[in-house]
Amino acid sequence: MDETGYLAPVGFEDQLFNELGDVTERHDRLMFAPGPERCVFWAQNVWRNPVRIAIPSIKGAAKILKFNQRNWAMFKFDHFSRAKLIEANLPHVSAKRQIFGEPAPTAPLGSWTLIDPDTIIASADCSSPWKNGEIEFEEDKITPPNRAYLKLWEAFTRLGVGPQAGDRTMDLGGSPGGWTWVLHEFGTDVISIDKARLDANIAKLPRVDFRQESAFGLNPEEVGYIDWLCSDVICYPDRLYQLVNQWMDAAMATNFICTIKLQGDTDYSAITQFADIPGSKVVHLYNNKHELTWMKVPGVTDQD
Repeated sequence: MDETGYLAPVGFEDQLFNELGDVTERHDRLMFAPGPERCVFWAQNVWRNPVRIAIPSIKGAAKILKFNQRNWAMFKFDHFSRAKLIEANLPHVSAKRQIFGEPAPTAPLGSWTLIDPDTIIASADCSSPWKNGEIEFEEDKITPPNRAYLKLWEAFTRLGVGPQAGDRTMDLGGSPGGWTWVLHEFGTDVISIDKARLDANIAKLPRVDFRQESAFGLNPEEVGYIDWLCSDVICYPDRLYQLVNQWMDAAMATNFICTIKLQGDTDYSAITQFADIPGSKVVHLYNNKHELTWMKVPGVTDQD
């Protein structure tokens, strides 16, 4: 096809469409643009080197896909009954939820979709090892005070690394405490910063140092060195950009995971300034909303 496919997160189709700018073909959330893979922020999964396949029958479609590789994930948007019959003739791919702490899947997982009754578009090489980029976790519905912890779980799972016991970590915008809880579970000492109080059960954890103040009033030299600086603080992107640069300029933090909160129309210039920070990357996590996640982890994000 001499194109690349990009699958938008649910509800953020316009962001991806505007980011690509020259979409040549669109099937619901799945969009194709000319040339090889681009660095885009709003793609949940990227279909590399897709091919358009005329299928002779339901079983014939499955046979063609199986000839190329074993594992395939269907993106379903139309012709539901026929697509499900094709899927039923393919080898079963486990749909079990990701358990946090276990590595990401390593088996190749292709993607395909039925665009009309006799035509498939398929890619054997996709950017995400999860079906349609959907990282569904086996959740802890008791301990964390909100579901924001899933974003940090996903970031660490995608990175393939995380804090070590004894590390000094910081959670900016910590209230009510979901990210603080995640960092504490690694065995780290957590400094949690927010003007609002932490959930009482999180605040009393043994290695949590809660400080009821503004993240933007901190002096990195006074706080001391931080192994992992994590931020889910609500602020404009420019203000977060200034904050992380303050910590980087002071050389008082090594690893960063920060949520870029977006309001109203998507400000691509604000996003790009994060992406331009050497050795870092910006992604839309499956568990993000109208926000992106900036990650800077030496040895990982500088290799992507």
